Amino acid sequence: MSTLPTAHLIDGSLYVFRAWHSMPDEFHDADGHPVNAVHGYTRFLCELLEREGPTHLAVAFDASLTTSFRNAIYPAYKANRELPPPDLERQFVLCRAVTEALGIRVMIDHSFEADDLIGSALWGLRAHGFRSVIVSADKDFGQLLGEHDEQWDFARNLRWGPAGVFDRLGVHPVQVADFLALCGDAVDNIPGVPGIGAKTAAALLAHFGSLDELLDRVDEVPFLRLRGAASCAAKLREHAEAARLYRRLTRIALDAPFDGGAETLIRQRSNTALESLCEQLRFGPLTRTRLRTLNGA
Repeated sequence: MSTLPTAHLIDGSLYVFRAWHSMPDEFHDADGHPVNAVHGYTRFLCELLEREGPTHLAVAFDASLTTSFRNAIYPAYKANRELPPPDLERQFVLCRAVTEALGIRVMIDHSFEADDLIGSALWGLRAHGFRSVIVSADKDFGQLLGEHDEQWDFARNLRWGPAGVFDRLGVHPVQVADFLALCGDAVDNIPGVPGIGAKTAAALLAHFGSLDELLDRVDEVPFLRLRGAASCAAKLREHAEAARLYRRLTRIALDAPFDGGAETLIRQRSNTALESLCEQLRFGPLTRTRLRTLNGA
């Protein structure tokens, strides 16, 4: 276990969506609006705080599915996803409010996605001697893991470091963005290079090291001991520029706003906002007790 100070960086949008899909539609706030996702997300956040007792943490949220810089360079990015219904949009706002009421920093930006906010925070914190634990199951985060960092799939309670990225994807962290550019990512509507699947992409990167090197030396591909090598080379020549574009989508940005440094990730507890939220959201006695205890009441 590393002795470096640890920051927990949480992919909030993922856990709101999970709560929306998993929690029964039987929770309503004081005005009669559904709040099932808020209740599920709050339980997740309470459990994380109780289990880990993190000293430094932040939760990142996506502002929207359509406003990030990636949509500007590739309009089809995430176009396969349905926009959240109004009831869920409203619950996202409430989940952010619960997070802030617990004194946890919220990160959100209309130009950058949650992944970019987490990546930029991790990068900045690393320069100040911190290791990061990324709380998410999203494979994209593998590209961020340095020697001391971890990714934590909270629902399955699985943790892994850089070596675990290779175990899962067959590539090293520095190659993850290139890997996804080659084989595509259906979740984000990134098609990849036609005919190149995950195994082929991993084999190509194992040989060439990077997407740039692969495209510069594409004439060597037909001579590899690779099934369909000649066809693969032809596809790479035809779609080289597209692959470079896809990498601009799959690479997590490290220049998103992250102001204030590590001290801004220390919880600032205030029970005033929390009590009014408990009333508005009609939290039960157990959840209220957990929240008050976590806030030091």
